[in-house]
Amino acid sequence: MNRPEEEAPEPAKGGLITMPFIIANEAFEKVASYGLLPNMILYLMRDYHFGVAKGTNLIFFWSAATNFMPLLGAFIADSYLGRFLTIALGSICSLSGMTLLWLTAMIPQARPPPCDQSARTCESSSTPQMILLISAFALISIGAGGIRPCSLAFGADQVDRRENPNNKRVLESYFNLYYASAFLSVLVALTGIVYTQDHLGWKVGFGIPAILMFFSAFLFVLASPFYVKQKANKSLFTGFAQVIVVAYKNRKLLFPSQELDGFHCYHQKKGSESVLPTDKLRFLNKACMVKDPENDITPDGLASNPWSLCTVQQVEELKALIKVMPLWSTGIMLSINVSQTSFPLLQASSMDRHITSSFQIPAGSFGTFTIITLTIWVILYDRGLLPLASKVRGKPVRLGVKLRMGMGLLISCMAMVVSAIVEHVRRKRALQEGLRENPHAVVGMSAMWLVPQYCLNGFAEAFTAVGQTEFYYSEFPRSMSSIAASMFGLGMAVANLLASAIVSAVDGLTSGTTRKSWVSSNINEGRYDNYYWLLSIMSLVNIFYFLFCSWIYGPCASSGKNVQEQEIGSRKELEVRKVEKKLKDELDEREEGKEDSDLK
Repeated sequence: MNRPEEEAPEPAKGGLITMPFIIANEAFEKVASYGLLPNMILYLMRDYHFGVAKGTNLIFFWSAATNFMPLLGAFIADSYLGRFLTIALGSICSLSGMTLLWLTAMIPQARPPPCDQSARTCESSSTPQMILLISAFALISIGAGGIRPCSLAFGADQVDRRENPNNKRVLESYFNLYYASAFLSVLVALTGIVYTQDHLGWKVGFGIPAILMFFSAFLFVLASPFYVKQKANKSLFTGFAQVIVVAYKNRKLLFPSQELDGFHCYHQKKGSESVLPTDKLRFLNKACMVKDPENDITPDGLASNPWSLCTVQQVEELKALIKVMPLWSTGIMLSINVSQTSFPLLQASSMDRHITSSFQIPAGSFGTFTIITLTIWVILYDRGLLPLASKVRGKPVRLGVKLRMGMGLLISCMAMVVSAIVEHVRRKRALQEGLRENPHAVVGMSAMWLVPQYCLNGFAEAFTAVGQTEFYYSEFPRSMSSIAASMFGLGMAVANLLASAIVSAVDGLTSGTTRKSWVSSNINEGRYDNYYWLLSIMSLVNIFYFLFCSWIYGPCASSGKNVQEQEIGSRKELEVRKVEKKLKDELDEREEGKEDSDLK
């Protein structure tokens, strides 16, 4: 008797075997994209004949799109495509964009002809040339929007095994490896890619990122059969939209008269910690009010139409997001300061960058000092200063997140003051040396004077950026972890747009027929120091705005619970007390009735 052949078990998917492919995809994308940004203003000014204000604005718009697209990518991945397909399509878009950018350097007809030095005239870019350039930037931004929000979570999907007793340790090792590779990628981009562009030209300098992006996309897709691919689910953004729509629909409903009755009037999600919605932003509570229990709720306890009835949890998630927005907005000014990459690059290009007689630091590599400062401080703070302070005081010591955010804003203001002073000295030296009409000449002043402002920016990001991210994670419900991770990127996107508006306003208000703009293409004729002083004043005003928003917000998370959870906890206690009081009243009535019957 022939036995039926047993089917071979399906090979296990995920695991450590997928890590090299995922991390390589993210690392190559970071090297390629971050390596293009530092020197881009020089490419636009020299090859496309842009003025410094126009070129800076284009870079700000590109950076804003790159920082905003991850939000859209996260929504598409969660709601429709899933993480794998979103990353794959993002990799293809990034590769296409970098290839187009490389073609602008390879094909002479793709950019304007060189300037006529004898007549001192430069031909502007034609419409097709601008379309090609902007298409390259747009595809790179779209690609970043597909890769960056999904890569970390997609890697966690591969190694997250809840049944494994060492699961937490495996995840921690993966996160450490991921962030270490991200740091090394940015470091390589700001040194190796920038150095290549300076010494080998744009053809090689843009070609290497395109090749790296090709390997990024190829390696990621190659391991497709081994991945764990989670299906798309409903996005939090959809839930936010539903709450707003339903609250507007139910705007004429009356709130329940008693909180005990409200327990039955609000739609609860099974397993949710929320019992009643909080009183803050109370008008949103109407989104979870049940009008007709028989028609609004299915037998499974779900809303029959999520666009007509939301859960208490959905309402509280939107409230948490709205509540942090004022404090989130205080970080935009720091992001504006940090995003000032074009002007420091022009400063560094006009200063002596030699370390030895034969080696000089590329002008675009000075941003490395910010990355190194940030990394060293985070490690020193977390592994050195806090344990030492805790040991001295005999109890755990930790700086509050709002205190760290405020310290970062103060340091950022100091960075702009230092930038203004250094630029004032540099410009004064250039004028003394008779270089007013020669912006490409090197001033007899070391570019190492720029290092303090870069280091201060690193400290500012270490305090405010890290503090803000921790603030969001502690104040938001666990279900909003993805939103918490993307809030800083959204701030950077808004900051890039505002920075562009500031540059345009300064250029328009300070230029005229008899005077040069503060942000003139000729760095020696312009007044970049005044521009930095303007940012310093705005940063100082922002500190007072932060203090006001911090006071309005109230206390942050304490004892492992955020304010929302504390309020919900007090409501739970109130519910218990009401029920206890009701039961006690019933028992007292029964006792009184029993005593009356005994007397009779």
